[in-house]
Amino acid sequence: MKSTTIVTVVMVVLVVLSIVQAVQLNNLKSEIANEDLSIGSSTSTTPLSSGGSGSQPAALPTSIQNLPTMVGGC
Repeated sequence: MKSTTIVTVVMVVLVVLSIVQAVQLNNLKSEIANEDLSIGSSTSTTPLSSGGSGSQPAALPTSIQNLPTMVGGC
C-alpha cells in the first residue's frame, strides 16, 4: 500500500473515534445536567462524614490508620 493511503486510513479512523467520543461526552454532560446519572449499583459500607455537623468523623480502615500525615515537604 502507498503511504498516503495508510495515512488517510489512520486519519479517518481517528476522526471517527473523535466523533464517537464527542457524542459520548455530550450525552454524559446532558445526564449530569439533568441529574439522571447514577453511580454504580454497589453499596458502600464506609460511612462518610460531612465535616461540620458536629458528628464523629468517619472511621478509617485499619490498613490506613497509621499513615504519616505528611509525605515529603517541610
